[in-house]
Amino acid sequence: MALTSHLLVVLLGIAVPLLFFSRAEGGQVGVCYGRMATNLPDPTSVVKLLKKNSITMVRIYDTDPTVLRSLANTGINVTVELTNEELPSAAADQNFADQWVQNNVKAYYPATQINGVTIGNEVFKEASQLNSQLVPAMKKVQAALARLGLADAVKVTTPIAFDALKMSFPPSEGAFRDDIALSVMSPMVDFLQETGSYLMMNIYPYLAYLSTPGMSIDYLLFRPNAGILDKNSKQTYFSLLDAQLDAVYYAMEKLPSSSLRAGGMRKLTAGGGILEVKLGESHHPTRGHHGVGTTANAQAFTDGLMSKVRGGNSGTTSNRYNRLATSAVGTPHRPNADLDVYIFELFNEDNKPEDEQDFGLFYPNQQPVYQVDFVHGAGPVQPSYCAAKATAGDAALQAALDYACGHGADCSAIQPGKPCYEPNTKLAHASYAFNDYYQKNGQASSACDFSGAATIVNQAPSGRCDPSPSWCVANAAVGAARLQNALDYACGHGADCTDIQPGARCFDPDTKVAHASFAFNDYYQRHGRGAGTCDFAGAATIVRQAPKIGNCVLPSRA
Repeated sequence: MALTSHLLVVLLGIAVPLLFFSRAEGGQVGVCYGRMATNLPDPTSVVKLLKKNSITMVRIYDTDPTVLRSLANTGINVTVELTNEELPSAAADQNFADQWVQNNVKAYYPATQINGVTIGNEVFKEASQLNSQLVPAMKKVQAALARLGLADAVKVTTPIAFDALKMSFPPSEGAFRDDIALSVMSPMVDFLQETGSYLMMNIYPYLAYLSTPGMSIDYLLFRPNAGILDKNSKQTYFSLLDAQLDAVYYAMEKLPSSSLRAGGMRKLTAGGGILEVKLGESHHPTRGHHGVGTTANAQAFTDGLMSKVRGGNSGTTSNRYNRLATSAVGTPHRPNADLDVYIFELFNEDNKPEDEQDFGLFYPNQQPVYQVDFVHGAGPVQPSYCAAKATAGDAALQAALDYACGHGADCSAIQPGKPCYEPNTKLAHASYAFNDYYQKNGQASSACDFSGAATIVNQAPSGRCDPSPSWCVANAAVGAARLQNALDYACGHGADCTDIQPGARCFDPDTKVAHASFAFNDYYQRHGRGAGTCDFAGAATIVRQAPKIGNCVLPSRA
């Protein structure tokens, strides 16, 4: 990863994104397992962590034997790297490529499920003197795999930084830089198509956000926004990542191909389908970067990314409102394209440059920085709360209470005369403040410690005060089709929709808005009103006054 600014000139906006959970198949989410740190657990422990979290896809930045042996017989797919330092030898010498594949792929396969080899990493950025050698190295490694009968199982690609594009907005004008377009990218895309491989891009949307003054952070974080129109294609984008992905697709289409006549349009197909773009790295920082790096923002970005990638679950039941949509939604330009992504990265690594240290999903002690569900994608995890420990004692509780209220927790509701002042005990007030701090910091485990005075619980503490009840209702402006998809999703993922069946107490009025509001609110309350549980890709919104729909009053708790 090399963090540099790159401009994406965009318009601003604030309303509704695409429904990411109605894809045809859905992609896969993996992690980048880097090891530039002094305090990481050993590879065997890391593999246990991966399996515990149902992570089934890993990218590593070398071919370390200990790591590869630890991943054997786990069923985890592994992408390995021929490094920038090794690239010149592979480009110049087929024997070197043959031996490298024998020693670093064949020696471990199939016990270790190596399914990809990346040739170098961000060569255009990190080692531009090797640009002309990149495709020859890819071809020689591919030839070595073919000789060993592994060419179908193990695909060859190279990770490319997003600033390989000279134009990225509007997406329809996406184009690769002049110094690499004809000389490197055109033959590379030919190679990827011929071998049934994929283009690997490292894309960090927050960089474009930082370099584009006035951009809506909702556009970055997959939240409701007005969208940005590509005046050429007439497509509206509700996600910065979608715009960047389509810029890459358009850039590839503009590349000439040796198999095309002059003036022909490149057809991006491989093995009968669309030539895929996979994200070799993508994530959001939890600290720094001019204030955009926060745990809450990282959680929102990750949830949105997981929802987009893993939104391909499909199925049917007999329940009227328990059918999952199966229509495909990729990007505006490539609506049928699935997306695989490697989240950068597994751990916070203390030997990285300072601006790359806070991207990890886990701390080196294997505790999560925030919760990510690799099984269900961005569906909400079990609700959790931060409660004070009665055994901590009043002095410790007071010190921790002062800290929480002084570092972001909203403690106005526990002041004298306010809704949550009673019961006037240290334990009650501390629990209120601790939980507010914990929720505001994305439910990170580190945000519920307070020197041992607090603990995380998964059921709302009895007597928990709610000074600001809220409800989740449908956004009528998105239209009936999107409401139906979101309604099906809610009823199929935990909302109890029996009361909106024909003849039930909340069936009337029999409208999409009314039924969706009931289902959205039930889902929202059941999941502790957690962050992201009243979004439904822009089809829902939070309100602070109790809604009444017909004779049905929506509850403010599960």
